[in-house]
Amino acid sequence: MLFLTVGSQKFQFNRLLRAVDELVDCGKITDEVFAQIGYSDYEPQHYYFQKFLDRDEFANVMNKAAVVITHGGTGAIIGAVKKGKKVIAVPRRAKYGEHVDDHQLQLVSQFRDLNLICECDDCNQLGDALEKISGITFNHYQSNTQIIIDSIEKFMEENM
Repeated sequence: MLFLTVGSQKFQFNRLLRAVDELVDCGKITDEVFAQIGYSDYEPQHYYFQKFLDRDEFANVMNKAAVVITHGGTGAIIGAVKKGKKVIAVPRRAKYGEHVDDHQLQLVSQFRDLNLICECDDCNQLGDALEKISGITFNHYQSNTQIIIDSIEKFMEENM
């Protein structure tokens, strides 16, 4: 199964939803697709979707997915790579009214440079990214949260 998530911010991401719809329609995507489409007003014709999922629904769909296509949001990307999913990230672009700026370009590039995801800047190249992703071995995500917590605790112990 392929899970497509565009986040929950109050911006549409119709461009990505249409691209996946076209790939399903022409047979380049044959797996079942489910999408969380958020505030987008484009309604897919060739795959299942919901506007929003609660936390449990989101986790359930994510667990079933082999591949996750997502916007360039940090939370969505980290959530998927933590679960060992193959991720294709498509950054939202300000020029299409998908966000207020292009910060997702930098975020997606950084995750790509860490070899955690497949970056896809252009929705017209999504089919190529889907073909390529099956042959890629990504790095395992390692959280630094505990290191940060330990560092703070050490600092507090030494300075209290």
